[in-house]
Amino acid sequence: MTTTRFPFTPSRRSVVGLSAAAFASVALAACGDGGGGGDAEVDLAAQGVGAMEDFAADAQFTATEPFSLTMLWTDWPDVPVEDTWKIFSRIEELTGVTLELTHIPYSDAVEKRSLLISAGDAPDLIPLIYTGDETPFVSSGAVLPMSDYIEHMPNFAKYVAQWDLGDMIDNIKQADGKAYMLPGLQEVSVPVFSLVLRKDVFESVAGGMPNTWEELRSALAALKQAYPDSTPLADGFESQSMLNYAAHAFGTRAGWGFGSGMVGGDGDELVYAPTTDQYRELVDFFRGLVADGLLDRESLTASNDGTGAASVSEKFAQDLCFAASGSSGTAIEFSQALDETAGKGNHEVVLVPPPAGPAGDHVEPRNFWHGFMLSSKVAESENFLATLQFLDWLYYNPAAREMLRWGIEDETYTKDDDGTIALKDGFSLDDFDINTGAGTDIKIDLGFSTFPAEATESRALKESYSTPAFVQYIDDVLTTRTPRDPFPPAPLDETELEQSSLLATPLKDAVDTATLQFIMGERPMEQWDAFVAELEAAGLPRYVELINGARARFVENNG
Repeated sequence: MTTTRFPFTPSRRSVVGLSAAAFASVALAACGDGGGGGDAEVDLAAQGVGAMEDFAADAQFTATEPFSLTMLWTDWPDVPVEDTWKIFSRIEELTGVTLELTHIPYSDAVEKRSLLISAGDAPDLIPLIYTGDETPFVSSGAVLPMSDYIEHMPNFAKYVAQWDLGDMIDNIKQADGKAYMLPGLQEVSVPVFSLVLRKDVFESVAGGMPNTWEELRSALAALKQAYPDSTPLADGFESQSMLNYAAHAFGTRAGWGFGSGMVGGDGDELVYAPTTDQYRELVDFFRGLVADGLLDRESLTASNDGTGAASVSEKFAQDLCFAASGSSGTAIEFSQALDETAGKGNHEVVLVPPPAGPAGDHVEPRNFWHGFMLSSKVAESENFLATLQFLDWLYYNPAAREMLRWGIEDETYTKDDDGTIALKDGFSLDDFDINTGAGTDIKIDLGFSTFPAEATESRALKESYSTPAFVQYIDDVLTTRTPRDPFPPAPLDETELEQSSLLATPLKDAVDTATLQFIMGERPMEQWDAFVAELEAAGLPRYVELINGARARFVENNG
């Protein structure tokens, strides 16, 4: 790992914001009363070097004295960091903050990050942290309890309140009642992955677009009859994607969203999802699709990476598949594959909201995006308060978020009076098929729209780089689907974490294996009770006891 120095300063766009004091109470309330409410003092004389006295929400951060901040940077193989990236030089003079980047490779970023933190060698700023990533580092004191200091972060407080995210913030607290990471905030949250469909085929053959999983089954049967050589539905993500978004409509959790595996039961206690009737119903539904030749068995075990057997994209292009798991990018990929075979404009590929099911029109709970942790050593810095202000601007100020995504207004992009953003001639963002091949890619060549741009987004900013089809998808989800309530938090203490980790992994492995066996028809559903008994023998009662104990403690402490 090497360390490279880059200057990092914000955009010149500045608006008059509300005071930090005006939002402090909101932030404190958002983190609850369990010890995570700004109860740590900052020595302004010793730790206020570089800080602004009048820093406020939506205002420009400008350090009163220059300082440096070390940052962990994950290197994507296809987006190598360049010394000449404009993202760094553009903002140098405005904040006086210099980032010193410690590079780790994407291929083993989580492992390298853990090693650095455990060894006490982590940089000050540790980004790309999703909720839960911080848990292993809490007991050692290696990372800072961010909820102790949110009164100094007015942008964070403002948008938590404005976007109604207070209850969600409460759910990221650890067993001691404090939050050790701050997440990227999303004004609107929609499932990234859902069903990608050939709309033209569904409308011509099946008579329309399915709204429920049962309607999808009927439509797939019609497609199978019209295209006998096809297997009309595929996953392409080792069964983890489709089960994830389908589970919410069946009232359970599965696939990528399995998490702890715990869901609400009939009473106050939580239950392990795979032991419930809802999980069995989910598995039985997909088992039926496989048995009827409607769901591609191969796509349930192989990643959609184009290697080995024909990828899902290739099957789409050959009229062998008409629906699959994917994102807005997947829809573009499928459409491009069809352009090469069926001719441009002879098809319509769309991302649709996850179908409704027995539990209703539920989709995943509103989500955060990745945020950051701070190394605990930052609290000893003379620039501590300025660091908090800088990160509050970087992660939560709208002007900063726009700059990180689009670059420099009137140089790389323009913005109309109605807020419409467009890249200027000679600039492209190939990842989103914007001005593709126009010359300078603002991501590859300038460093904008890299991972720091992803964390916090207003709806307008999210839609600014999205295709019209994905903008429609956002609207469709928000108007026709209901986010389910967040899963009840049950933060574990250090001893419980060690015990649960020894139990959770073999239990999850057993669940994944049996779930796929049932769906593929390799294990009869008559063995379901035997499967549950296997989980019991693998330590499920102790695991459930641990989680419910932590849940009861959390409720008592945060009542």
